[in-house]
Amino acid sequence: MPNPLPANCVPRHVAIIMDGNGRWAAERGLPRSAGHKQGVDALRQAVRTAANLGIEYLTIYSFSSENWSRPAAEVSFLLELLRRFISMDVADLHQAGVKIAVIGERQGLDPNIVKLLDEAEVLTRENTKLKLIVAFNYGSRQEITRAARTIATKVAEGKIDPSDITPAVLANHLDTGGIPDPDLLIRTGGEQRLSNYLLWQCAYTEFVFAPEYWPDFTADVFSRAIADFQSRERRFGGLNARSA
Repeated sequence: MPNPLPANCVPRHVAIIMDGNGRWAAERGLPRSAGHKQGVDALRQAVRTAANLGIEYLTIYSFSSENWSRPAAEVSFLLELLRRFISMDVADLHQAGVKIAVIGERQGLDPNIVKLLDEAEVLTRENTKLKLIVAFNYGSRQEITRAARTIATKVAEGKIDPSDITPAVLANHLDTGGIPDPDLLIRTGGEQRLSNYLLWQCAYTEFVFAPEYWPDFTADVFSRAIADFQSRERRFGGLNARSA
């Protein structure tokens, strides 16, 4: 029998793939936009729950680099939701002590969106309650490619010797440099894949695939995923279990 983690062992870092908004809406005869709107409410609740549970880092997959291929009307609606979330929610998150960081490619984005992202980070940068990492225009393969390109440039400039390139060096050049790897990744909607999300960072992450669509992701579903995590034995490739 595996030795489970202590019952009070809360994962330090939880990453979430918020999947199922469209299917939630379709099953109710609603437009996909209704599912996305309901998904924003679920996100608000997830942030509150993470803070209440004592989780230090919460990373959400808000918009992938592949999402641009969706219909133009849906992309426009998702971007408008982002604008509304930053305009309406960031002040409340700031008051609650939440620090916001955005990962993903910003080059080529609408300057107004970049300005909103920058403002959210600047406003909340001194907060310490919960670190909310928003993956926007993010793709893990693209992230690793950017990191490799940066390291290659430094090698060419003589700033790094090739023999000094280690996993830690590469990790520090990722968008998540300085952020601990996720202990737990939760994907809603029943699908069981990573979808180009935190591929490097999730080398030893525990996965929970929840059948609920994202709009139905309640505090109870979140707590159940944490309980599942606490039942695991984490060895990180070794023989002895280690806590989060």
